[in-house]
Amino acid sequence: MTPNTNNHLVIMAGGVGSRFWPLSSEDLPKQFLDVLGCGKTLIQLTLERFQGVVPLENVWVVTSAAYRDIIQRQLPQVPAENILFEPCRRNTAPCICYVSWKIKKRNPRANVVVSPSDHVVLDADAFRQSISDALEFASETDAIVTLGIQPTRPETGYGYIKADLSYSSSRKKNIYRVDAFKEKPNLEVAEQYIKEKSYYWNSGIFIWSISTIINAFRVYEPQLSTLFEDLLPHYDTPAEQALIDEKFPTCKNISIDYAILEKAEEIFVSPAPFPWSDLGTWTSLLQNLPHDSYGNATVGSDVRLFESRGCIVHTEAMRKVVIQGLDGYVVAEHDGELLICKLSEEQRIKLFH
Repeated sequence: MTPNTNNHLVIMAGGVGSRFWPLSSEDLPKQFLDVLGCGKTLIQLTLERFQGVVPLENVWVVTSAAYRDIIQRQLPQVPAENILFEPCRRNTAPCICYVSWKIKKRNPRANVVVSPSDHVVLDADAFRQSISDALEFASETDAIVTLGIQPTRPETGYGYIKADLSYSSSRKKNIYRVDAFKEKPNLEVAEQYIKEKSYYWNSGIFIWSISTIINAFRVYEPQLSTLFEDLLPHYDTPAEQALIDEKFPTCKNISIDYAILEKAEEIFVSPAPFPWSDLGTWTSLLQNLPHDSYGNATVGSDVRLFESRGCIVHTEAMRKVVIQGLDGYVVAEHDGELLICKLSEEQRIKLFH
């Protein structure tokens, strides 16, 4: 597949956190870790998924200056001038507005896909086809498209998209108009969503033409748009970073969902035919790793489990690990720190360390 030279990819990689402690920390968030034990970090896998869809010279990464060295080491093929540094966190709308004006200056005919850096997709070919179809649709319309994931369980940790399945686009039959975006539900509501068949998990992957998203910012977030438009003469000059460091902290802290998606009219969802996870918990990692016959998953050179069920063991640096008699536990070691915790209690990990 030869990538369309108008296609651009924005990888958002500024997230921090320690949901995979002891592996992850604010200094080394999960997107920079090989949590799957496959020899590649999550951000490297993210870039790899877009091969053949987006040219490397059109890949952008928006991150924190604290991760400059990590990004350059893990993604050396991304042009240095395409790595943008936020001086502070202001959620996804300012980040996307900034990079959108940068892309518009380079190519006013660009089509853009925005992707988180820390998700797992198990069928890369199906993913590329979905992204290509959505990019083609966005290039021909004024639509904003989001990928929706077919729910496999009543998940309370994801936002949902309600699709109007009675209305599909005449250009792409598998792309539907969005009725509403829904916040993370409680279990009872999530179970109802599953029954209704028209609800999808919100993947946080968005596709649009650069003219569509710029116009949306001008209409719905004019102050934000004006701030980054006024900096156009300074982009790609030595003055850019200093001006971003000065102006970016004045941006409102708002997500792209609240800033644009919940206000715009031409919003569509493309149901994605591939397994997906945002890997927010040890439990979700367990679900995305190969299992033995007792439901255990391991990452490590020599991990042996006896009389144990439903456990995840991540001890990549240890020479040998032997575990007996655990049921539903996470065992993780990194850099001399060890976690042993019930998976049912993992939400309390932050209280433990």
